[in-house]
Amino acid sequence: MPKPLAKDVPLVPHHPEGDNVAPVRPSEPQRRYLERGLTEPGGKLPLFDGEGRSVPRKTVESCVAHGWATPWFDNPLKPDWLVCRLTPAGYRILGRIPPGA
Repeated sequence: MPKPLAKDVPLVPHHPEGDNVAPVRPSEPQRRYLERGLTEPGGKLPLFDGEGRSVPRKTVESCVAHGWATPWFDNPLKPDWLVCRLTPAGYRILGRIPPGA
């Protein structure tokens, strides 16, 4: 079961360039990818979408670049697969409290 909504936790962290910068929100494909980690142990993110297709590498890499996901471990059988998990910022951008917070 997902964590309760975080009413008092900001959705996005303070931007290092100042308060006049608009917060970045995930696109719809990024949001769908990230939301799948809410129900997985450790926030593990999927390699495949709900229809069995590979999650586009661009989606995964952009979530990592925004700090919403982080590489978790290398897959020795498939070294080109990027296995990731949600970060605390990833939970917050989805309106959830990160585990252990």
